[in-house]
Amino acid sequence: MSADPPRDRGDRDRDARGRPRNARPRDALGRPLGYDAQGAEPVLDPPAGTPADSLRQAQLLLDAGRPFQAHEVLEDAWKAAPAAERELWRGLAQLAVGLTHAARGNLAGAAALISRGAGNISGYSDRPPHGVDVAGLQAWAAAASGALAAAASGALAAGGSGGEGEPPLGPPRLTLG
Repeated sequence: MSADPPRDRGDRDRDARGRPRNARPRDALGRPLGYDAQGAEPVLDPPAGTPADSLRQAQLLLDAGRPFQAHEVLEDAWKAAPAAERELWRGLAQLAVGLTHAARGNLAGAAALISRGAGNISGYSDRPPHGVDVAGLQAWAAAASGALAAAASGALAAGGSGGEGEPPLGPPRLTLG
């Protein structure tokens, strides 16, 4: 039996900036578990720091099969980015959360998020900041969203939902080199 959730909003777990945090443990794909369950190790706070640090940490998490945690790193970078780079970081975060949806079995949603992420990074193809491989990511996203959409259509035609598992393609390379 799970312990009761915190009731008093004044006693909520908060981060260093005073924002409420969810004390509920989560699995490796970010799904909430019971309050007394042992969850996956969270991404360390504070965020990685520089854009290069964020990209490096996110890539390590993607390579380790932890797209939900990579999304959190990229989302922190998105929120801290200067206005001129926000769509880039938003798009990168959407690519990672698309992989999260694919691993959870939501193939159609994954395809849509990956396509949306590719669209958000497209404005940076002429002069990609921080060594981000925009062209490579767009090629990966086109292949991934196509494979996911086809897999979703096949699963739905067979009467299924796609089920959990690995996305049809491996994780993208976020940077050149």
